[in-house]
Amino acid sequence: MKFDKHFPTEQLRPYIKYFVVSENELENEYKVLPSSGLVIGFQYKGRLSTLKDNKESKLTTAGITGITDSYKVFKNSANIGTILVYFTETGFTHFALHPANYLFNLSLSLDYIFDKNSVIEVEEKIAIANTDKQRIKIVEQFLVSQLKDIQTDKLIVEAVKLIYQSNGTIRIKELNEKLFISQSPFEKRFRKVVGTTAKKFASIVRFNTVLNNLNESKTLTEICYENNFFDQAHFIKDFKQFTGNTPENFKRFL
Repeated sequence: MKFDKHFPTEQLRPYIKYFVVSENELENEYKVLPSSGLVIGFQYKGRLSTLKDNKESKLTTAGITGITDSYKVFKNSANIGTILVYFTETGFTHFALHPANYLFNLSLSLDYIFDKNSVIEVEEKIAIANTDKQRIKIVEQFLVSQLKDIQTDKLIVEAVKLIYQSNGTIRIKELNEKLFISQSPFEKRFRKVVGTTAKKFASIVRFNTVLNNLNESKTLTEICYENNFFDQAHFIKDFKQFTGNTPENFKRFL
């Protein structure tokens, strides 16, 4: 199994966190937990499917997954190879005409977002590339060709920063007050750029903070109250939605 990170060129750094080259010789089922940015995947060998309610749906070899508020189950074929593109929280809108919230909870073929012929061309080039470095370079060239000349929404960038600083516990009313903007226009801008509501995004950031805390020697009660959950019942309910498991059971497998 391979999962190697590669960092983007300077031109793409404001929009792309990193690329991953992922390979697995064995067929495998695995959960992907909610994260705070959109992800593009190019399969240069093998195939990927999603599993839901015992139903397997094959994904196209080039696809994009939006922000989700629950875990997803994927199944890869044997001998799979994938290039993954992890966007920054506000990066996606610099490449696509669609608002990011159009992709909420969806995994779609990449040609829903970009020109079909351009996507096919990238896939063909990746398929004949011999090294990871070449594959990443091909994907970078594609992304640069799609980069739009638009201004970054600095207010939303600041909102994301404040949410992270609070580990996802900041109230949206407080966020509006700090940014001197009323709720309705703020929510519209936030959804368009980030891909979900500020409240949902904050809950994902808080969830990922909880995940990091599970590795420490804190009790679940301590983790619950440190992360501003109203009570343990709310904590367990949220955790089950994001992982399909209780915190206690989840912690056993860490």
